[in-house]
This record gives sequence, structure tokens and C-alpha cells, in this order.
Amino acid sequence: MSLTKVLRPLFTSRMRELERHLTEAETLQREALQRLLAAGSQTLYGRDHGLDATSSYEEFVMSVPLATYEEHKAMIDRMRHGESDVLAPGRVRWYAKSSGTTNDTSKFIPVSSRGLKDTHYRGGTDVVVMYLRDHPESRMLDGRGLILGGSHAPNYNLKGSLVGDLSAILIENINPLVNLIRVPSKQTALLADFEVKRDRIAREAMRRNVTNISGVPSWMLSVLSRIMELSGKTHLEEVWPNLEVFFHGGVAFTPYREQYERLITSPRMHYMETYNASEGFFGIQSDPADPAMLLMLDYGVFYEFIPMNEFDEDIRQLNLTDKVYPIWDVQPGINYAMVITTSSGLWRYVIGDTVRFTSTNPYKFVITGRTKSFINAFGEELIVDNAERGLKEACRQTGAQVLEYTAAPIFMDDKGRCRHQWLVEFSVMPDDTARFAQILDDTLRSLNSDYDAKRFHDITLQPLELIVARPSLFNDWLKDNGKLGGQHKVPRLSNSRTHIEQLLLKNRV
Repeated sequence: MSLTKVLRPLFTSRMRELERHLTEAETLQREALQRLLAAGSQTLYGRDHGLDATSSYEEFVMSVPLATYEEHKAMIDRMRHGESDVLAPGRVRWYAKSSGTTNDTSKFIPVSSRGLKDTHYRGGTDVVVMYLRDHPESRMLDGRGLILGGSHAPNYNLKGSLVGDLSAILIENINPLVNLIRVPSKQTALLADFEVKRDRIAREAMRRNVTNISGVPSWMLSVLSRIMELSGKTHLEEVWPNLEVFFHGGVAFTPYREQYERLITSPRMHYMETYNASEGFFGIQSDPADPAMLLMLDYGVFYEFIPMNEFDEDIRQLNLTDKVYPIWDVQPGINYAMVITTSSGLWRYVIGDTVRFTSTNPYKFVITGRTKSFINAFGEELIVDNAERGLKEACRQTGAQVLEYTAAPIFMDDKGRCRHQWLVEFSVMPDDTARFAQILDDTLRSLNSDYDAKRFHDITLQPLELIVARPSLFNDWLKDNGKLGGQHKVPRLSNSRTHIEQLLLKNRV
């Protein structure tokens, strides 16, 4: 008998609970806030901010200031050294090492036992629940799941705490029964050297009955390419005839979709996006026909949103405004910076991601970029969402496939001209790189009125410059910076030329 058929009824009650997202969104979030306030009142942070006397959202806003990692860092350091009841109740043993929009080289995001259970693992379960709901013919659980994760970071361990990529923490703490239906082995999954791990994963997984794969699209593609090399096959379904779904997240799937569809030609193949970050599990693509994700409202997370046209990197200035909105006050079509309060001890934390709601009944959204991952050197306000859509159109018209990219402004060259410079690594070259650049530029103008205005008659901005990256440039750069594999990402857009200059230098070698 099919194991999927046997286990499917176990998910029925959760499916009924998820229906509350359609009708009781505000109630779910107010309930989440009450649970967080009750738990937080037992902590040092809660006592400092009077959480025991805070019972409403309005009082919460008055009591708790907005924060970035810098505001929480001192208390996180105390937690890492073994102190209990600081930002979250009890002692937090695990910390997800993350890079991103912080002045520090690394951030150490607390991952409490409660956060693992009510946020990360619940998110993983709900992905399966929704997939099985939408695909009654599925036999996903009859085979193995290939879960691609990161590694521990023992150099950062302290006596009272352990550090690793979020995915490594999830693998380390997962129910042992799950290991019976996943690959690779735990020992292989937690290897730090991605090049060694890539080969071992490929060799372990290619002989298994893999029905589902999970991971970051760029790193998963690297593993799958190795499997194709070892197997000598043309398409992945020749290796895994029962493969039916890829649960992906971490980076936008748009630049990689065509490559996956060329690699996997089976009409039974499905793709499902998730939004699972070190700080929490926030969204799941709940409708195969709609790329927007459902905001998960009954986890250990309370959400707030700041319109990006009101956003200020000086959080102290934002604390003096009323431009922060709970879920029940957001509107579709506006680009928001996301603020979270979590059961792992992040309080009104500006996570650094930006989203745009496509619907408020239910609350569905797309990720549009980062609060610091954009180009606004000349008032053009170019965001990652614009970049992804522009590249997709340029690829469509020229037959190209983009593997990796980054872009930054050139403020003024020796002829007094300003422009955006794009460094792009192709897996399939365009038929004409100049035409690719022109289509990209024209599409960005059609998508972004601010960019179009600055491009008008080439007065403020000249046409963008496209530089073709040599093969493996971005992987080599990530490796040199100790960020190969796991959940590490190439910075897409930046007002600074720091990353692109490093890459250009390596591109000339």
C-alpha cells in the first residue's frame, strides 16, 4: 500500500486549521501577539519593556521600539554565552549564522526550541499539507526527499551555544523518523566543503527513489548537474522516474526556471516556493497557478510592515513615526519592509526583506528584494523584482539563460556619464549580447517609472552596461569568501561597488 495514502489523513486536521487564514487573519495575528507577549514577559527584555503590562497592539507599539541586529546584538551575545531568559524564555542553544544587511561580518540569529517547533518545522509540515491537498494523485512520501542544506560553523561555537546554517540546525534537530525518508546521510548533509559534499550527495542520492527535492535553486542545480555527469543521462527523470516536486526558496526562481525545465521534462513535475529564512518561516505558495505566497499567520511570528517610501535606515527616526502597519492595515501593490516579532526572541526586528501584497483576502505576497538590495544612486529606486522580471524578458527574447548576476551604479566615468553596470554569468549565451542589454534596459523602463524618468533622453542615466562574466566566476568569488554552498547568496543589486569591483577583478584573471 502507498505510504502517502496511509499518511495523508494525518494532515486533514491541519488543513482545516489553515482555512482560518482565509477568514480570520487579524484574529490569528492578534492571538500570535498575545502568546509572544506572555512568553516575553518572563524575559529580561520583557521586564525592561514592561511586557507584563502590555495587552494590546497599540500598547505593544508604545512599549517596544523597532530594532535591527545592532540593537539586539548585545543581548544575543549574552544568550550565546549561556545566559537564560534574555530575549526568549529559557536557554537558547542554537544560533543560525547569517550574513546580510548588518554592519557585522556575521549575524547570529537565535533559534529557540519553541521557534524550531512552532515556526520552522510547522512551516515544513504545512508545505507538505498544501502540496498533498493540491495533488491528490501524489505519491511523494513513497520515496526519499533530497534535502540540500548547509553546515555547522564550529569556529563560532561557545560553551553555551552552537552555530550553523539554518538548514544544518534543522537537520540536526529533526525527528529521527524523518531520516528514514530523506537523503543524503546526516554526515554528508552537514559537510562544510561544498565541492566534496556536492559529489557525495550526488553519489548517495542517484541510486535512491527520490520523489521530492528541497533547497536553494542555484545550489541544487549544481548538485543535479553532478548527478547528470555521473549518470550519463540526459534528463533527471531518467535517474529518478518518480520525481514530482521541487520545494525551493532562498533566491528568486525566475532566473533558474528554464534551466530546470530543460533538465526535468516530465509533465508530472511541480515547483513550489517557500519563504524560510534564518529568522523564521513566513510564506508558502498555496496555489500552483499563483506565484504569490500565503503569509503564514499562526506560527510564532507577529508581522508589521513599513512602506518603503517611508523607510529610513536610521531606525531611531522610524520609531518616531506612525508609518508601521500591522497586517490588517496593509494594502496591495505597495512595497513594504517587513518587521517581525518571533518566539525565538526577535522583537520588532527589521529583517531586511521587502514584500508586496498581491491580495489581502487571503494575505498573499511576493518578495520584491531587500531594504539594502536595490539601486537608488540617482533616484531610480530599482528593486530586485524589477531586475528579475527584466532579465526574464531579455532571456525570453534572446534565448539566453542567466545563471548568476549582480549590478551596481557607475556614478560618473571620465566622460561625465552615469549608468548601471550589470555583470551576468550565462548558462546559455544570448544570440546578441547588445540586444539582450537593450531589452533589459527597455523592460526596466517599462516596469519602473522612476528608472524611466532618469533614463529620459539619457540625461541622468546612460543605457545600462552589460559585462559577460566568465564561467564559474560567482562560484569562485563565493568560495574565496567562504560562502560556497548552503544558503549563501550572490548580492543582486547594490548602491555600493564593493562586491562588483571584487568580481570584476576576478573576471579579468
